Amino acid sequence: MSKLLIVAHAPLASALRAVAAHAFPERAEIVSAIDIAADEAVPEARVRQCIEALAGEDVLLLTDAFGATPCTACQRASAGMPRARVVTGVNVPMLWRTLGNPDLPLDELAQRAVAGAVQGVMQANPTPRQNQPGPRTGHDQVADHDQQ
Repeated sequence: MSKLLIVAHAPLASALRAVAAHAFPERAEIVSAIDIAADEAVPEARVRQCIEALAGEDVLLLTDAFGATPCTACQRASAGMPRARVVTGVNVPMLWRTLGNPDLPLDELAQRAVAGAVQGVMQANPTPRQNQPGPRTGHDQVADHDQQ
């Protein structure tokens, strides 16, 4: 079973871990979180230490934004570690998708995480009309007749 390590700007990682524990209490032990403070200089060492503490385990690192400090720290800390993968853009659907399938092989789990994140993002309400007439309320045969 793969372990999940959420690394994000504070307090997002801890908040997502709490969401994981709420939705999947039986799997809370496989999820760890590292909040990166705004003034933290080199979070890479903390990330590496956490990965090494899970020695012998597959680890999926979920970060908040590509190119940001948490992602860079995860990329550097996991370099050369064949049992670690980094996925950015963490959100709740991504987290739930991974927690629902922790027994998958690591590469497949990373793909499921990305699919969960993408499929979980959608516009949930209709777009309001913009400068368009509303629907006609009835049918007037005389007004709608196209022949004279």
